[in-house]
Amino acid sequence: MVGPVQACRSCGGSLTVTMADLGMQPASNAFLSSAAAAADEQRFPLRAKVCDVCRLVQIDHDVPPQVLFDDYVYFSSYSDEWLLHARRYCEMALQRFCLSTSSLVVELASNDGYLLKNFVDANIPVLGIDPSDTVAAAAAKIGVPTLVEFFGLSVAERLARRAQADLIIGNNVLAHVPMLNDFVAGVARLLKPSGYVTMEFPHLLELLEHVEFDTIYHEHYSYFSLYAIEQVFERQGLRIYDVETLPTHGGSLRIFAAHAQRTDIGASPGLSEVRAREQAAGLSELSTYRRFANRVDECRTSLRNFLAEAKRASKMVAGYGAAAKGNTLLNFCQVTPDDIAMVADRNPNKQSKLLPGTHIPVVSPQVLMQAKPDYVLILPWNLQREIREQLRGVAQWGGRFVTPVPLTRVDP
Repeated sequence: MVGPVQACRSCGGSLTVTMADLGMQPASNAFLSSAAAAADEQRFPLRAKVCDVCRLVQIDHDVPPQVLFDDYVYFSSYSDEWLLHARRYCEMALQRFCLSTSSLVVELASNDGYLLKNFVDANIPVLGIDPSDTVAAAAAKIGVPTLVEFFGLSVAERLARRAQADLIIGNNVLAHVPMLNDFVAGVARLLKPSGYVTMEFPHLLELLEHVEFDTIYHEHYSYFSLYAIEQVFERQGLRIYDVETLPTHGGSLRIFAAHAQRTDIGASPGLSEVRAREQAAGLSELSTYRRFANRVDECRTSLRNFLAEAKRASKMVAGYGAAAKGNTLLNFCQVTPDDIAMVADRNPNKQSKLLPGTHIPVVSPQVLMQAKPDYVLILPWNLQREIREQLRGVAQWGGRFVTPVPLTRVDP
């Protein structure tokens, strides 16, 4: 599916309520190699709408996958906090699911093998599946076999004829799936009758409460509440039996699922707790989503006022973290290189390029430190603790950190 989306990708319901209209934007990871390349830059509508029936939040214009994933430049291994999160998950999974050398662990959207390498080190057979050949090549170098495919039912059918999985992992992949029912049907087909599924995704409740609209971008087709994802899984014969809340990505859920016909697994108290929180927050009411748009506008005004004041005071502002969420924010706020001189990132695949849309140059952290900006705007605010530690030298010249969400805040 490419282009305008006319019906809910989960249940087929109508999409009449707009939660956030972020304008025409380029793909958030479509970095430019030069200023000349800007002439061919593509932009697409970026709107989040809510299904009238199942309340799944989703964008209403699908960008061609090759635009999003060709020459993909996001590598999970450049975040120390994310590597630690992955290692802790694997330690938990080894114990909780009684994995052994005869098990098979499959990760969907396995990126550069950052997570599966922990199972490889424990002698657990693994298979990564990822549509990007750039990250798959990086995974292969560390011994993580990776199939370069867009996962769905047809891929699952082919793989299941050889072996089914004891554990299927999907960390921050569900949001990236345009054909949601086909994807979850593939999970059900690939999973052993006695197998388990865990998936993590940013929690819609946190997005709404903390105005995390910058996590909306074209690679994220859907934004999940527990209420909405339970319906998707039930439709494909899977049952969510447990859920954990996580601090990652501004607040996430980790769901645990299995085949619906299993009688050896009961529902956890955590399910009732999250359901109650969502109900109390009004996630079943369309009016909740309509109010969100006003808070998004307040965030944009706050950042633009800060940048205008910094310019009037002849202060230099630099950004840190050339992340997708930052690109959504900067493009929505119509930021230019006159407002932010540079954005630093540890990932060498992004350095010496220009941010999509805003065309702000991406540099190494060393270049930022040499420039000694007055303000450092932390764009991946979910990693701000790690970033502040990496840039602790900023205080030496009186530099100050700034975070943009939910309203722009300058630290003393």
